[in-house]
Amino acid sequence: MRLMVEFTTEPFELDGFPEHAKAARRVVDEAGLAVSVGPFGTSAEGDAEPALAAVTRLLRETLAAGASRISVQVSVLDERPGTPGTPGPEGSEGGDKQ
Repeated sequence: MRLMVEFTTEPFELDGFPEHAKAARRVVDEAGLAVSVGPFGTSAEGDAEPALAAVTRLLRETLAAGASRISVQVSVLDERPGTPGTPGPEGSEGGDKQ
């Protein structure tokens, strides 16, 4: 199973990256997750076990580095053929092809 973890840490600083944000990025990088930084948060994608371990470590290390709030959302990325959003053997529209 693959997961996507999306997170933000606060307080925000406009003049640079606070230590808690640096800690969060270091954790997901060291976990080997594929990281994407956006304007409102960061997402990291990978296999379930390293992703879940990274969430635990992220919470601990960002709090220790001064975060006052951490928002985390975890989503399952279902890769089984034929599930919504994933084309199966019959094609992306489903059903039999004629």
